[in-house]
Amino acid sequence: MIWPSFQTNESVVRRVSSVDTLLPNTDTINQTTFTPNAQDATSVTVNNGSRFQVGDLVRPGNATEIMQVTAVSTNTLTVVRRYGGTAASSLSNGLKVTIVGNAALEGGDAPASRFTSRSRRQNYTQIFAASVEVSGSMRAARVYGASDELDFQRQERMRELLRDLENTVINGTAPSGTPQGSASVRRSMNGIIRQVTTNQFTPGQNGFPSGGGGGTDLNDVVLNAALRTVWEQSSGRIDTIVCGGLQKRRINQLVSSSRAYAPEDTKFRDLVSVYESDFGVCKVVVSRWVPADTVLFLDSSRVEVMPLRGRSFAYQAMGAQGDRAAGMVVGEYTLEFRNENAHGLVRGLSTT
Repeated sequence: MIWPSFQTNESVVRRVSSVDTLLPNTDTINQTTFTPNAQDATSVTVNNGSRFQVGDLVRPGNATEIMQVTAVSTNTLTVVRRYGGTAASSLSNGLKVTIVGNAALEGGDAPASRFTSRSRRQNYTQIFAASVEVSGSMRAARVYGASDELDFQRQERMRELLRDLENTVINGTAPSGTPQGSASVRRSMNGIIRQVTTNQFTPGQNGFPSGGGGGTDLNDVVLNAALRTVWEQSSGRIDTIVCGGLQKRRINQLVSSSRAYAPEDTKFRDLVSVYESDFGVCKVVVSRWVPADTVLFLDSSRVEVMPLRGRSFAYQAMGAQGDRAAGMVVGEYTLEFRNENAHGLVRGLSTT
């Protein structure tokens, strides 16, 4: 038998999708001195004045106070404090402010239209290919476990390429230069981990809570913090958690101590296949290729693995070449990853 070899090919092919987001309803105060003081100031400077319009009711931080916006000048808001008799609060630099909603006038003119511009995201396709060559003698011989050696090798190569595709969807990385490929640069696609940039969390860092025992062990505090953060700043909801075997066992252990068994039970079950929280019902999926210290949080409606048209995995026979039969299993795929900020990942988890 002649053992199969792997090969690649380059051409300029990419998958382009559009990403749309809602108008932001939060901003941050950018002001250190308030006149006459932080509780009575009616002029407030924010980072992005364009997010506000006259008539907005705004809540500073977690206070019960509501402020009404009466004028917007660049990034400076003129507001009515303690609107509707709400309790006073103190403003501070860096404080988050939330737009509760806009109160329009009865019979008033239509407000100025506002919109967000859709941004284009692209990911290049990657070709997965493996060749098979079997000598005439091997095809004629009776081989244990296979009626046709060529067909057996074709199926093995297909399974290997499917394995590699799954691994690439998670860990794939496109070249930093010439992503479309060239005679000297192989074209490859970015995977999920490479494309999640907004919601990357590490236990105990940048305000993200620590894990079990105050360390980096995965627990329900870490899971809920990630789910809540993504839920608060996106219009979607996480429905899939993807992790490796070690972190999957940590998720299973969340309920291990509270399981009860009757004397007649003959089956021991230590498994969590669905994690339900206030921020979503998530299917828990195990993948060999997720790094041991990482857990992925995905909105599956915005993730799709797809082939280039007419380029799904298929076997292409190349006919007899001398005293051997040859062929190639080939497919060309990419990952479409929409609304990047609707997904997240936790990394730096304990692996011991």
